[in-house]
Amino acid sequence: MAEERPGAWFGFGFCGFGQELGSGRGHQVHSPSPLRAGVDVCRVSASWSYTAFVTRGGRVELSGSASGAAGGCRDAWASEGLLLVLRAGPGPEALLQAWAPDSALRGEPLWAHNVVPEAVEEDDPDGEAQTGRLPLLPCARAYVSPRPPFYRPLAPELRARQLELGAEHALLLDAAGQVFSWGGGRHGQLGHGTLEAELEPRLLEALQGLTMAEVAAGGWHSVCVSETGDIYIWGWNESGQLALPTRNLAEDGETVAREATGLNEDGSQVKRTGRVEDGAPAPFIAVQPFPALLDLPLGSDAVKVSCGSRHTAVVTRSVQSSMEEDWRSVVGAHRKIRHFFRWDPLPCHVISQLLRICCSTPGTSHDDCNVLAVGCAK
Repeated sequence: MAEERPGAWFGFGFCGFGQELGSGRGHQVHSPSPLRAGVDVCRVSASWSYTAFVTRGGRVELSGSASGAAGGCRDAWASEGLLLVLRAGPGPEALLQAWAPDSALRGEPLWAHNVVPEAVEEDDPDGEAQTGRLPLLPCARAYVSPRPPFYRPLAPELRARQLELGAEHALLLDAAGQVFSWGGGRHGQLGHGTLEAELEPRLLEALQGLTMAEVAAGGWHSVCVSETGDIYIWGWNESGQLALPTRNLAEDGETVAREATGLNEDGSQVKRTGRVEDGAPAPFIAVQPFPALLDLPLGSDAVKVSCGSRHTAVVTRSVQSSMEEDWRSVVGAHRKIRHFFRWDPLPCHVISQLLRICCSTPGTSHDDCNVLAVGCAK
């Protein structure tokens, strides 16, 4: 597991199960608050009702609807149906375990598998084996699904650098910066211009020629960041998670229910509602089946991205300064917090430098969400 840069973790959002998001418990935390776990945490995986913390000492601790702890761990990945733990083995080997979240990490796991890191290839410029984050396995030749079969191999030609799972789809970023998607596509989340499913990884042709640095999979939407700091986003826009005009905002603005449905030239599904005030139609995008280039606040480049079920969070930096000198966290839409279909800065007044963000694991239809960020406290 890649080591995180030192920093303290902060959290905000839904905390009804005591997910240790800041000081709040049983309610929503509306601005970033420091986690009790402190600077010892090197990895966080947040599901809807519980959070898994991995400490620098190799200990996994659960907080929220699931509780428990275990030592000798390298990584953990939390979801509502399954908790994955990667435990240290002899030498470079590791033991992957799948647990029921309510097991408290006691007894026997649901499933276990020995993982051997990929051997270093001669043409590997870094001279090291590929090491991804869960759900991508350290061998970079397989990943783990929260639904059986748990262990799923990848084709040998796919040199995976990052793999992210949504509710019904998967995104893979390869060593060359190309993006592949597969799984369910009924909300346009695969980015191939249709609503059809793909059984095998398929290259996103719309992004060919562009080198991507990071991908993120939401519940039914997808995001990627290019090496030049551009954001491409596609899929379902029900809550404005694509930072595009959404129906919920139109309804909040007291629009009437006169609608017309059509498709843009790029295939995006556009609907219109009429406003009570003047009767003028207000267009909104329900589904964006192709990657769309988004405009960030003036003078900003994207650095990191993370997705929840129906929201998106992005770390940006000013193009006039380095990341160490200037940063801004922006969040997309979520109907339980606030409606944004434009990027809006988070009130991160307690953090001087943001290093990483982590949204609650997509895969449920719950409206509530939580976000965690690691940074340096002021």
